[in-house]
Amino acid sequence: MSARTKKFLSYYRPYWKLFLADMFCAIVGAGVTLVFPMITRYITGTVLIDANFDIMIIYKLGLIMVVLVVIEYLCNYFIAYQGHVMGVLMERDLRNELFLHYQKLSFSFYDEQKTGQLMSRLTNDLFSLTELYHHGPEDIVISLIKFFGAFIILATINLKLTLIIFAFIPVMGAFIIYYNKKMKKAYKKNKQRVGDINARLEDNLSGIRVVKSFSNEDYEIDRFHHENNRYVKSKRNSYYYMGRFHSGLGAFTSMITVVAVFFGAIFISKETLTTPDLIAFLLYVNNLIDPVKKFINFTEQFQDGITGFERFMEILEIEPDITDSKDAKDLTNVKGKIEYQHVDFRYNENSDYILKDINLKIEPGEYVALVGMSGAGKTTICSLLPRFYEVSAGNILIDDQNIKDIKLNSLRQNIGIVQQDVYLFAGTILDNIRYGRNDASDEEVIAAAKKANAHDFIMELPDGYYTDCGQRGVKLSGGQKQRLSIARVFLKNPPILIFDEATSALDNESEYIVQKSLESLAKNRTTLVIAHRLSTIKNAKRICVLSPEGIVEQGTHEELMAKNGQYATLYKMNFNK
Repeated sequence: MSARTKKFLSYYRPYWKLFLADMFCAIVGAGVTLVFPMITRYITGTVLIDANFDIMIIYKLGLIMVVLVVIEYLCNYFIAYQGHVMGVLMERDLRNELFLHYQKLSFSFYDEQKTGQLMSRLTNDLFSLTELYHHGPEDIVISLIKFFGAFIILATINLKLTLIIFAFIPVMGAFIIYYNKKMKKAYKKNKQRVGDINARLEDNLSGIRVVKSFSNEDYEIDRFHHENNRYVKSKRNSYYYMGRFHSGLGAFTSMITVVAVFFGAIFISKETLTTPDLIAFLLYVNNLIDPVKKFINFTEQFQDGITGFERFMEILEIEPDITDSKDAKDLTNVKGKIEYQHVDFRYNENSDYILKDINLKIEPGEYVALVGMSGAGKTTICSLLPRFYEVSAGNILIDDQNIKDIKLNSLRQNIGIVQQDVYLFAGTILDNIRYGRNDASDEEVIAAAKKANAHDFIMELPDGYYTDCGQRGVKLSGGQKQRLSIARVFLKNPPILIFDEATSALDNESEYIVQKSLESLAKNRTTLVIAHRLSTIKNAKRICVLSPEGIVEQGTHEELMAKNGQYATLYKMNFNK
């Protein structure tokens, strides 16, 4: 048994009692359907041909059939209700596991992925997989019982006629196998196209303000139509094979009935078959066709569901490239000393190095600014510290401990990041600030907001701290969102800070307020600042100038201006803008 097969079956384990009950009901329900033709044959072939038959026998048999109908109803009800509940519980487990895995994957994974595709794997793919988990086993059980049960009973009625009918089965089997392969490819393509549509939709809606600002609605509509038409083309291809599949099997099942009537009539004329036996035979032929139809449904569910499972496993089998080492420890009593030792970094083996031989020591509580032209690696240096990416070579130490030997959660709990592009989640301002520490009280949240100079503007909002931020904080200004992000970090209270161009997108008034908040936050904390506006870091204890060759200059603002090197050039360019 392959690893994927074991993984597929493992999701039944928590619900094995419910699964066995579902299978029991499927077996009983299928068995009941085999009894009705036998009773019909007995009535027409034994009871009614007796001129002196007792009418009470008819009543008793009628009562038995009513009881069987009730049993069949109860079994089908259990399958339809509890069976589907089992399926949705398994869907929940699958979705939880995949979402948990998403949280473990590093930035390098998301750099290569489309959000819409990832969403599709978490939603659409699992819907069809759930149907397979629920209906697949019961359809197989019901089909096997009805199929082989009908064969055995038909063989006892007339073996020759049974063998003639069942001669169609191998041909039907080959037909099903051929079109199964075709449909599997078609269904996989369908799922990819749905993912493409989701990706296009997510991209458009996330950037809707940019779309409208450039009056590019028609362009976006054309791009969406293109993806939608590709989906239609893919669906048309799958429907082509599905149509051939359904119509072909429909023709096979009709031919079985025709052959049964034709040869049954011949056998009756030769007195090797009675009319009641032919009636029972035709009823059982319907029992034979029903499992074939169920098998058709199963093959469709299987192809659709197993494709979803394969896409599910494709993501689940991606190992996180940044994980805790075996002996990783918590980072405790942090002083904030940071050291980069001969650090190299590139995104993959096929890309160029972003950083090469970076050496940098930062003392506890020191305020260090990183400046340089775009692409010099400023943000990358800061992203390596919380291990958003893994160094390609060299080491990074915090308080003389290699960050690879520190538990990821502990490492990141001790680092606070204020970015230029602030992300606010849908919800209230209170919830968004509390994201810095989920167990914080309302009083602690308000205290953090006051430290970030955010309390006054929050209280001016219609609902104060309970004001809804809107998607991505659209209802707030850039300066307001930035102060909320600073309040988050105040609440988190980490010993190490990273400011990633936190004021570059703000107007002068907002920049002044936010800068005061940042300076308040940075007191007595080791701070790394990525600066776009060099005027904001003139008072930094040390400024490091980055270029593609690495750190080319270090010193205070006055020292670097006196050198009249790259920093002086950058500052003059910045001042003259």
